[in-house]
Amino acid sequence: MIRKLYMDFSTPEKNGKKIGLFRTCCAIFGGLLLAFLAMTTLSFISPGTLGDKVVVPLLFNTFAYAIAAFWIIVAPSKLSALLRTIVPSIFFAVIILLFSKVL
Repeated sequence: MIRKLYMDFSTPEKNGKKIGLFRTCCAIFGGLLLAFLAMTTLSFISPGTLGDKVVVPLLFNTFAYAIAAFWIIVAPSKLSALLRTIVPSIFFAVIILLFSKVL
């Protein structure tokens, strides 16, 4: 059962014209999560006043969302789309936790 599910997820799509509902949902929600976490990390890293730290991520959030969603949706398989959502999200979440504990 699990092996069949893994094989289904790891098999690349035969036709590049069909995106699929799973990769679309991963791109929408994963791109939003990645953009939010990346902009939060950017606000922790960037020097300056509080106003500057808020304005810059707000301006770049839509661009980061579009880039992240596009990067996820062009994945060749469902498994790679899922990994492109989960791995960077965990990475940014750990960085945010480290900066919030240190600062």
